[in-house]
Amino acid sequence: MSLSAPITRRSFARLATALPLSLALATKASHSRAADGKLNVVASFSILADWASNIGGDAVDVVSIVPPGGDTHTFDPDPETVARIADADVIFAIGAGFEGWLSRVVEASGTDAPVVEVSQGITLLTGDEEHDHDDHDHDEEDDHDHDHGDHDPHIWGDVANAIAACGTIRDALVKADPDNADTYEANAKTYQDQLASLDTSIRDKVATVPEDHRKLVTSHDTFGYYAHAYGFEIIGTALGSFSTEVGDPSARDIATLIDEIKASGVPAIFAENIVNPALMESIAEGAGVELAPPLYSDALGEPGSDGDTYIHMMEYNTTTIVEALGGK
Repeated sequence: MSLSAPITRRSFARLATALPLSLALATKASHSRAADGKLNVVASFSILADWASNIGGDAVDVVSIVPPGGDTHTFDPDPETVARIADADVIFAIGAGFEGWLSRVVEASGTDAPVVEVSQGITLLTGDEEHDHDDHDHDEEDDHDHDHGDHDPHIWGDVANAIAACGTIRDALVKADPDNADTYEANAKTYQDQLASLDTSIRDKVATVPEDHRKLVTSHDTFGYYAHAYGFEIIGTALGSFSTEVGDPSARDIATLIDEIKASGVPAIFAENIVNPALMESIAEGAGVELAPPLYSDALGEPGSDGDTYIHMMEYNTTTIVEALGGK
């Protein structure tokens, strides 16, 4: 899947109607920002913006289109989105179908800024690879789609992928602003070293979880890379999809998931910060297990929260998972 996936007709019609005003706003913003000499960087969502900020440092102004706590899957672009993209020198996206609305907004903005997909060069997992144990026999008419065979865009769950993506960001910033190449390269080296330490820390913490408890059940299918990298099994997800933009699961799917949770012996399941926890609360009650504190999945938390940076998010998620599943 690529960035060419369409946004909704309603969203695109609204963008087209508001385009002249948006471009006027963008021109005004461009004039004010050019005075500080910084590169205008636009990131599709908060995790990517955090990576770009760490690498760009004081040489860049970074704007996140989808704010902390927002759901990129269901994001509804508005005229301000067009204005921000029109003003960009560089646009960073995950790609792999994660930002299905982005290409149309870029086209509407008229920008000539490059769109850099940081998943390029990273081996993407598929639903089959992440859930080869899952042989549910869903009704053909059931809207609860498990996306088997599609590429999973949630690359940030594996810190090694974050390190690779930050190399892509570094190279793009150097290309766009060669005068600050030394800054970008030094910042990237420092941040990538911090990420390498984070990766080691995660592995050490996960090692304290009993092997038969290293099983995850979450709201949607966003922890595949985390599971693949750090030795967990995905038992199932409530929404059964890489995206949160799906219909409610059927009663049959919920019952099947509850049975799998009971059979797995997992002591806890997890809600997410971008999804209403009510469904997971119901599933946890039905399965007789604990609903752990929500994990940060497709977005950072608000400033000052436990997940306000990528490193804090990964540390918090790992501590929450480890403690809920019987580790230290």
